[in-house]
Parts: sequence; structure tokens; C-alpha cells
Amino acid sequence: MPTYEYECVKCGYKFERFQKMTEEPLKVCPKCNNESLKRLIGIGGGVIYKGPGFYTTEYRSEEYKRREREEKGLVSGSSSCSTCSTKTCSTCGK
Repeated sequence: MPTYEYECVKCGYKFERFQKMTEEPLKVCPKCNNESLKRLIGIGGGVIYKGPGFYTTEYRSEEYKRREREEKGLVSGSSSCSTCSTKTCSTCGK
């Protein structure tokens, strides 16, 4: 359920309300009881990823990953790796 932000046009009171999406917007200000309440456009809730996956390293470019492996010493600077003799290797990504 989303949290909606409201503001009273008459007294300026601002508050948030946790409501179902199917509920009607509030119309009466809880502070001054006036019917001049408006629902504000909010930024919404933040997304929280839990569990494995969704890491920024999973979406890095192949060039970034290759340079990172080279810096860690996992890949030599030659045109092929030590496990193969081809120019395009599935092990080292070159």
C-alpha cells in the first residue's frame, strides 16, 4: 500500500496517510475539518532489492570487466590467455 501526502489549502497542514490504491482520496482536513484537502504528487517509494542479484557489478560493460580482471592479475596483457590459443576466449573474455 502506498503512502499519500496531503495538504490543506485553508490551513496549510501537511500530512501523510497510508492507504490502499483503491481507496478514495481524503477530502476533510484532520486539523481544521475544512473540505479543502488536496493530494500532492509525491516521489513515490524507494525500491529496495533484497536477496541475491541486482548488483551494479552484474550490469557492467564487458570492457570494464576485462580491465578489472587485468588489474587483479587474472588476465595477461597478451592477445590470448594461457588456457587457449584463439583470439576470442570464453575464459578471459578477450
